Amino acid sequence: MLIGYARVSTADQDLALQIDALNAAGCEHIATDKASGASVVRPGLTEALCKARKGDTLVIWKLDRLGRSMKGLVDLAAELSVRGIALRSLTDGIDTATHTGRLVFHILGSIAEMERELIRERTMAGLAARRKAGGGGGRKSVMTPRKRDMAVKLLAAGDRPQDVAEAVGVSVSTFYRHFPASGRSAPGDK
Repeated sequence: MLIGYARVSTADQDLALQIDALNAAGCEHIATDKASGASVVRPGLTEALCKARKGDTLVIWKLDRLGRSMKGLVDLAAELSVRGIALRSLTDGIDTATHTGRLVFHILGSIAEMERELIRERTMAGLAARRKAGGGGGRKSVMTPRKRDMAVKLLAAGDRPQDVAEAVGVSVSTFYRHFPASGRSAPGDK
């Protein structure tokens, strides 16, 4: 059985192109989602995967409809392979039911892994260069000196940490990172 899966990222996008292609490919069942590829919760994909049985083929219009990362795609293809289910991408010309399709899919997976490694290397080199030039790494703290001063005053007045965090506009975890419980004295302690 050919089971189709179509996905668009936002509710205002149209699934018609993908559904037409899946119907033309002979899919007997088509599941759909209107959700980001990064989203873990995709009921349509879950439906398609639950419907698929050994010997079936999951058909998609394009590989990126299954997810954003090649690692995720490779993991899903491996899971399908263990279950005896093939994966076919119509526009990418990949069909894991064939030797060539499996080879191409694994080559793409290797290229994606190499790309992730290169991005990591460039990021680390950029951070090292920034530190060497006297800059810090990572994003700036939301706890500005002004917010910190205000928090100190509110704590001195006896306000609860949760209330202080809300008043200065930071999360409670950010507040505790800057004002650990061990470093604060209880109201009235001197």
